[in-house]
Amino acid sequence: MSGHNKWSKIKRQKGVEDAKKGQLYTKLTREIILASREGGGDPETNFKLRLAIQKAREASMPMENVQRAIKRGTGELEGAVLEELMLEGYGPSGTAILVQTLSDNRNRTVQEVRNVFTRHGGSMGSPGSVAWLFDSKGVISIDANGLDVDEVTLQAIDAGAEDVKVEDSTIEVYTKPNELEMVKKALEQKKIPTSSAELAMIPKTMVEVDEKAAIQTLKLLEKLEELDDVQKVYSNVDFSDEVIEKFRSGVVV
Repeated sequence: MSGHNKWSKIKRQKGVEDAKKGQLYTKLTREIILASREGGGDPETNFKLRLAIQKAREASMPMENVQRAIKRGTGELEGAVLEELMLEGYGPSGTAILVQTLSDNRNRTVQEVRNVFTRHGGSMGSPGSVAWLFDSKGVISIDANGLDVDEVTLQAIDAGAEDVKVEDSTIEVYTKPNELEMVKKALEQKKIPTSSAELAMIPKTMVEVDEKAAIQTLKLLEKLEELDDVQKVYSNVDFSDEVIEKFRSGVVV
């Protein structure tokens, strides 16, 4: 599970750059539209929408953009019909990759994703080819600085968490998808601040690959994330700190 945390941190560090390109706002807008379409435009009764709005606020997205996206989702404003697709593929050394997309043109999205896989040492897989290697989970991230990690872990388990992992200065709490909100609220009632909460696909087991394949996989994940129609990307690779540092610094292996 720790690989989720490492890739998430890389993405957060790149968030400012994405926002400058307008790409992050596009992804957030689509997430809000879908959440509103599925569960209505009231965040008080739509947890998925509340999560999407929270992400938008963290990215300093203007509230008028948020409201416009909600109205598009509920049908008050016209807009393209978005379809949620989970595409599957293989990275270098046969690693498993899931690509969650929101698209108004299925054929375009599939072709763009396929092209990125091909150009970066991977290949598209058929439906079900790698999805079975992942579980849908709720993931709550907590900044561990200044907190008693053992106490937070106990509180999280008492609140209904399935598992708790600590890596660097981050505590990650894993829940059943339908219990994410319940656990998050319980932690906040205990005055434990959460830095993020989301539904994610978590690999059942992590795999290790050599340094070259690991960096190639990170580049593949990055290029997939840069596609406008791609919302989230998941991999079962266990990236070492050394590989991540080389990736950040642009070292070619």
